Amino acid sequence: MTDTFEFDWLAEELYTLVAYCIDFTGKMQVYILFTLLLAASSQALNCDVLEYCYERLKTKTVCNPTSCLDLLCNGKNESGVYTIYPTGNAADPIDVFCDQETDGGGWTVFQRRMDGSVEFYRDWADYRVGFGNLSGEFWLGNDKIAAALLANENNELRVDMESFENETAFAKYSSFNVGGTLTKYKLSVSGYTGTAGDSLKVHNGRKFSTYNVDNDINEGQCAVMFHGAWWYSSCHHANLNGKYLEGHHDSYADGVNWFNWKGHNYSLKTTEMKFRASF
Repeated sequence: MTDTFEFDWLAEELYTLVAYCIDFTGKMQVYILFTLLLAASSQALNCDVLEYCYERLKTKTVCNPTSCLDLLCNGKNESGVYTIYPTGNAADPIDVFCDQETDGGGWTVFQRRMDGSVEFYRDWADYRVGFGNLSGEFWLGNDKIAAALLANENNELRVDMESFENETAFAKYSSFNVGGTLTKYKLSVSGYTGTAGDSLKVHNGRKFSTYNVDNDINEGQCAVMFHGAWWYSSCHHANLNGKYLEGHHDSYADGVNWFNWKGHNYSLKTTEMKFRASF
């Protein structure tokens, strides 16, 4: 069972900080600390998340939250669409979906498949800026993903997935990054744990590809052959932006596939990719 902070213990620690802030940092920091006290009293928060919030609030304000984890620290504990400011500058907002419930919360979601309502076989420009509905199926956009990751020195990745038989599995990676446009959104991912198997290992260090921009190491075009857009190598063990084929399919590896869990001939019902600061 995940350890949690008891509110009485946290209150004692944070009231000490409040007293410090009254003397040295001003009213806004005091407001933020009381917000955290309110969040802690309304639900049992994950120990690691709350410790992160405790340390962060001693050094920074979250008036312009840089991530979904900042929002959680600021008492926003319901999952939904929020605005974050990865640079801390109010002139650089990004609208994102925050998962504030799974594994302690604080996750910035950048991909979701759930019903096949959105076409994911799209070109480089669409994947660069993003598409879909943040409350439904979507890809956040490679530029936005890369920018949001810069808010933290280190990030972790979680991939949640569900089959059409209502089975669930997840893959979690302790280190995750997507480079900017000059790197062609190069993927860096390592440190797997979970129940779904490590289907991203072969994609580590690969550049992003779409049907009209081929950056894989295959003689052909992986994005075209497998009807997707991804960090293809030659070609894939994961294809979460592939065709929405609703379970078992006879075609090879062109569905919403996670090879190490369901193989190349099973297309998943739901997938959700998300990241947050590493603790």
